[in-house]
Amino acid sequence: MIKNYWNKGPKQKRITIFVALLLLIILFFFRDDYQPVLLFIRKYIFVILISLLVLILGLRKFRKTASTGGRLGILGLLIVFFGLLYFLGWNQGLYDYMKTYNVFNSLNKVEIDELPLTQNERIQPLRNIFSMANESVGETKDVSLPHLVRIGTENKWTMAIQPSEKYIMQRISDNTEEIFAVSSTTPFPRFSNENRIDVTFSIGESLKFSRNTYNAVVQRFNPWMLFNYEPSDTFYMKNDQGAWVQVVSLIKWKGFFFPYPSFGGVMIIDNGEHDINDYFERVAIGKGTFVSPDEIKNYPFLNKQNTLAEEVSQLQAESLKFLGGFSDPLPWNMETAVKIPLMPKDQNQQPYVTDFDFAGSNSDAYSGLYHWFGLEPVGNERTSLSYSVFVPADGTDRLYYYDHATKKQGYAGVSAMPLKVKESRKEYDWNASTPVEFRPCIKDIAGRKRMFFLGTISSISSENVQQFDGSATPDLVLIDSEYRDVVWIDVKHPSSWDEAVYNQLNEAWRSEEGIGYYYNEQPKDEDIIEQVLDSLKTIPKVEDNSEQIEALQRQIDSLKAVGN
Repeated sequence: MIKNYWNKGPKQKRITIFVALLLLIILFFFRDDYQPVLLFIRKYIFVILISLLVLILGLRKFRKTASTGGRLGILGLLIVFFGLLYFLGWNQGLYDYMKTYNVFNSLNKVEIDELPLTQNERIQPLRNIFSMANESVGETKDVSLPHLVRIGTENKWTMAIQPSEKYIMQRISDNTEEIFAVSSTTPFPRFSNENRIDVTFSIGESLKFSRNTYNAVVQRFNPWMLFNYEPSDTFYMKNDQGAWVQVVSLIKWKGFFFPYPSFGGVMIIDNGEHDINDYFERVAIGKGTFVSPDEIKNYPFLNKQNTLAEEVSQLQAESLKFLGGFSDPLPWNMETAVKIPLMPKDQNQQPYVTDFDFAGSNSDAYSGLYHWFGLEPVGNERTSLSYSVFVPADGTDRLYYYDHATKKQGYAGVSAMPLKVKESRKEYDWNASTPVEFRPCIKDIAGRKRMFFLGTISSISSENVQQFDGSATPDLVLIDSEYRDVVWIDVKHPSSWDEAVYNQLNEAWRSEEGIGYYYNEQPKDEDIIEQVLDSLKTIPKVEDNSEQIEALQRQIDSLKAVGN
């Protein structure tokens, strides 16, 4: 058809050339708009090819069949095929099942025999930080979702102060001109002065058109990356020269049969106002410096950092349900199948980014930021902690897991914590407040490592359940995962937490484990008597000599009186 139109004359040739050039320009300059379609084809390429093959063969057979009954039979078979494809693949989750199994087979899994300690405990949960940040900006500004990152030797919550999505003109014309960087280890996060940093990004998460972070990163992709990569979470951190940069985590899709997501490196976007040259570069080829996973080791500020997309780490942790075999997660098995529990009213679901200290452990894991998951059995009524999963937050090709179930430790999991906290303080108005974000807290107390969950009591707006109270001094609890006891701790004095836990639980530990005395505690008389009694298998019979003792005591008293 195009050839016939071309041969009609010079005018038609000019029109054909113009339309072809226009299509090429559209394909080149608007690739960020149609890239989701390319990704969809990439993610479901196997299913699409099978469906097309069955459809083409079915229609060919339909056309060759003369009888009405035969044609109706072919149409019926096609309807049954595509109906089963939808029911099994999407409704019953078979496609995701196979995708997760591919993730499991691709993982570099390392089982550890000893839990690491936690360090630099973060006091405030993510949603409290988000609420307090929004309280500190004006009407035309929004705050991006906070992320916990390493700045030098500190862990900080960083987020951008960007033009609000409600105001289109600001998103078109303004820049992102400030970011928040507040300490994660203080109960008093300040969103002013030195924690409110002046830095200009002409590319931002809420900006429009080519200045949008997603658009700029996609425009930077080469044709092969358009089919295999997608931008994910955006982090704000300092590079090795001390300048603030945006680091966009990339997801790379791998495999042909049931493709799965993996860590694809990062795109680094520098700060600064862009001139006309930057504008043409941004529109034509996007902005950013691509760093592949193999090259991250050459950037010290990206090592032991938080740059991994949570979508990737969630699927990696979930894939451990196949540790018992391919068929174990099926409904009629599920002997070792596990899930990532969902927390009610807690908008920040797992993973919880936590700073772990692996020094002294029998593994090659670094000490730094990890995505932590507490996996539990699949049943809603089962809340035990089956696995602790540690996914390196910098995208390192490892996954460390600790098997609580096989060791028969009987620890309570994250989903069991809210009710235990509410039970410990019945006087609270739990309709207006709720315990949230139970991150792990592993400490060496009273002679061995003990696993606790650190939770925060947050108030939630009755009008907006996502509006968390941003109190600077929230109530904190530590729950012993083994003994299930709730310890209410002083948020202003983290150095006293270990002793506070010991003071509440030491008698239970001493009774069950036979531990000694710590924190210079002197044993009480009743403790010594109780220990002696516990050590006796039988209680000996004792003669009653009370009358003789009283007679002797009277003689002694009379002698003392004579002497005086």
